[in-house]
Amino acid sequence: MTTKTTKPKILYSCYFARSHKGEHFIPEHVFSYQISGEMIASDSKNTYISKEGDFRFSKRNHLAKFVKIPPEGGEFKTISLFLDQKILHEISTEYDFKINKRSDSKAMISLAANALYKSFMESLISYLEVEQENNEALFNLKIKEAVHLLLKVNPELKDILFDFNEPGKIDLEAFMNKNFHFNVHLTRFAYLTGRSLATFKRDFQKVFEEAPGKWLLNKRLQEAYYLINQGKSPSEVYTGVGFEDLSHFSFSFKKKFGVAPSSLLTK
Repeated sequence: MTTKTTKPKILYSCYFARSHKGEHFIPEHVFSYQISGEMIASDSKNTYISKEGDFRFSKRNHLAKFVKIPPEGGEFKTISLFLDQKILHEISTEYDFKINKRSDSKAMISLAANALYKSFMESLISYLEVEQENNEALFNLKIKEAVHLLLKVNPELKDILFDFNEPGKIDLEAFMNKNFHFNVHLTRFAYLTGRSLATFKRDFQKVFEEAPGKWLLNKRLQEAYYLINQGKSPSEVYTGVGFEDLSHFSFSFKKKFGVAPSSLLTK
């Protein structure tokens, strides 16, 4: 079960089975509480593990993959608050919050357990377990409350919460070679490299001498070929290199290499 409201939003998510679902791009800061189960997230540099009772802060404008693992015989449950940029701008203006320095590039931050965080998150559950119609005004207030709570318990987050700068133009070749395995639209790659989509495509062609879509497909398949040759199964590999489903991966793999990916394991 996943309950949604319009943005800004608060999500109460439940899964009975292991899940890789979720977009690989984090568009807003997210304050989360792991009620049960375990979540393993990874960006291009680090792996982050959240267990029952953990709090985490995910930073906007980052690429990350998520694996949600329910406990044995139970449910994976989280509460996530998406800290809308509009509300953050309002708070910044009202309280004259300004950043002192730019934060590092780490995608997620583990927050130490705190009684204030726990009581706040538990107070949300009764709202989230029922139908969420006409609750936008209430949830806006809860988002604001969460921001002030974060500033009280972890004041160092101010330089992240109120940094409204957008990504600047960066080295396209280095970024794509590091992040090709994230399954996001080209517009996301363009945005994160500080380019319009048209400029991204033009620069990409100059750097790689190939269209982005074709390059991504080949790069992902080459990586998959290497990993399967190292002993990993196709079902272990396909999501990790950026494919959405196993059948599409298998079809593309056989088309490129002339053999089914599973056949490499028998060699």
